Amino acid sequence: MAPTSQAELPYADGDFFAFESLLSAKERDRLHEVREWLAANVRPIAVDCWNRAEFPHALIPRLAELDVVSPVRRQGHSNLLAGLLHAEFTRADASIATFMGVHDGLFTGSLELLTSRDQQEEWLPDVYSLRKIGAFGLTEPLGGSDVAGGTRTTARRDGSSWVLNGAKRWIGNATFSDWVVVYARDLDDNQVKAFMVDTSLEGYSATKIENKISLRTVQNADITLENVVVPEEFKLAHANSFRDTNRVLKATRLSVAWQAVGLMMAAFDVARQYSVERLQFGRPIASFQLVQDHLVTMLGNTVSSMGLMVRLSQLAEDGRARDEQSALAKAFTTARMRESVALGRAILGGNGIVTDFGMAKVFADAEAVYSYEGTHEINTLVAGRAITGISAIV
Repeated sequence: MAPTSQAELPYADGDFFAFESLLSAKERDRLHEVREWLAANVRPIAVDCWNRAEFPHALIPRLAELDVVSPVRRQGHSNLLAGLLHAEFTRADASIATFMGVHDGLFTGSLELLTSRDQQEEWLPDVYSLRKIGAFGLTEPLGGSDVAGGTRTTARRDGSSWVLNGAKRWIGNATFSDWVVVYARDLDDNQVKAFMVDTSLEGYSATKIENKISLRTVQNADITLENVVVPEEFKLAHANSFRDTNRVLKATRLSVAWQAVGLMMAAFDVARQYSVERLQFGRPIASFQLVQDHLVTMLGNTVSSMGLMVRLSQLAEDGRARDEQSALAKAFTTARMRESVALGRAILGGNGIVTDFGMAKVFADAEAVYSYEGTHEINTLVAGRAITGISAIV
């Protein structure tokens, strides 16, 4: 008889090469604690929130108690644990993982990397504790991959203040965030700078983007800035060019690649469980060769991507990770993710296109991860430039 219990199936969780064993015992305990918390608090509500395109605001105080913001810089954990935690969040629900990626990675990362000590002491305690929720305003209605040289939102110095005008698009958390870091082009020197904007300021508005087919729980918004006055002390002290902005994006690109790993883990979880429980022709579909082929391909994509990310996390730990390595990681893992979620959906057949069975949400969420934080094509060209010395980006 084929084994059926978790104990008899040591690879049922997808960690085929025991990557978790690379963590210290303390960090493994922390990973397992967060995994259990996500299973109890996020997975049971994820599909319903996604179907309704509503964010579970009641979850925020419980997330605060879990204390997961800034695991590396604040808590002193390894880059590997931080990556595996982000993958676990995504495994439970890509939308909640994206909420955390925006607040913790992009927003908090901007404050940790680009502010003065005084600004950090004033702002970060509320950010770490989730008493204040943040958003990250970079992408624009007419600017995505070219935003580095094409930022249209402007900042004009006016005495001891700055006046911001322009528009941002796809800004996660922005419908309910307390603050948003807005990146704008200084009209005096044409350099991109960053500003901490209180969302209650006059002239600031955020409108939810409707009718998404991916990450529906995430509250993405169109932001409009009409003569928003920001005091000088709310300009991020060390954000004075797009090169500074790239310091934030380099770190978060690595996080999005971990999200791709998490979605592959989620797809494998659903497909493996479904295949051993679903009966056709009087036996589990897991007994059919083509289903096992699909599952093994999904597993191979997951563990090869995880192996790449483990090494990149080690390089980041040593301060040796490069932009082009993050770009290759994001391009590779999201391509493997796209294949894996498609195979998982195929295993579920017709049940794979309704959210009730879990796979449809995973399948749809993968499309957003494939595109944001640098499209697959742009990241491919960044890696291509590194190996040829020739830029194919116009």
